[in-house]
Amino acid sequence: MIAFAGIAFTFVMVFGGYLLAGGKLGIILKSLPFEMMMIGGAAVGAFAVGNTFASLKQTGIDTLKVFKGSQWKAEDYNQLLQILYQLISLARKNPIALESHIDKPEASDIFSQFPKLLNDAVALEIICDTLRSASMNYDDPMQVEELLDKKIEETKHHLEQSVHGLQSIADGLPALGIVAAVLGVIKTMGSIDQPPEVLGKLIGGALVGTFLGVFLAYCLVAPFALKVKAAADDDINFYRTIKEVFVSHFHQHPPKMCLEVARQSIPHHFRPGFSALDDALRSLKVNA
Repeated sequence: MIAFAGIAFTFVMVFGGYLLAGGKLGIILKSLPFEMMMIGGAAVGAFAVGNTFASLKQTGIDTLKVFKGSQWKAEDYNQLLQILYQLISLARKNPIALESHIDKPEASDIFSQFPKLLNDAVALEIICDTLRSASMNYDDPMQVEELLDKKIEETKHHLEQSVHGLQSIADGLPALGIVAAVLGVIKTMGSIDQPPEVLGKLIGGALVGTFLGVFLAYCLVAPFALKVKAAADDDINFYRTIKEVFVSHFHQHPPKMCLEVARQSIPHHFRPGFSALDDALRSLKVNA
């Protein structure tokens, strides 16, 4: 909601101020479709040249994060910690029984408590592969932490591809606006024999290209890139929470202590309260 409000506020302030200063929207509206075609088309085409189809598709999907935010919310962290608590508790009490859960998580009664987690391949891979490695006595806390850091860094790099793509478009839009403006000037020079009122409109139309390139770059695309990066950082924090639980687990801390270490590392706007998490864990024991 705040993204929509921010965009609306920007348009009202820019164009409202222009109108209050005595500007006329007619020239802008008349030139806008053609300038948008040249600037927007060139931006999309240049981005397509420098990226794969998968990157184009992913950037389009990730742009929705400007309005939706991170895929993981506060309640998701609460559920994640409950799932991890059950898994590490089972790993200590009955490692053999754990195998069925990590081999087929889609059929696990533990994972089924958190359907959203089942739809995230990265989170499932981190959880299942780490527990599977532990069952083969690969449970050195330092090595596990190093491996998880590499996996998370790889995921972070993938999530930020869209950020780099959007930022590259933002960096290029002002120059593309100049290209459109130059073409407008060329068009104006072809009508140099026209009266001043006609030339004025042609020059004004040419300058719309410069305005549009700068406006799109700094008022829309660059802020979009920042918002997508913030959402990507929040998504990465979810995987870091999993890492913190497992590293503490391999240090042989009690399960509840593992969760508390991880809980403290969660950003405050997503961090579940101690009492809320404790009550949830108690209910798990009652239902067990």
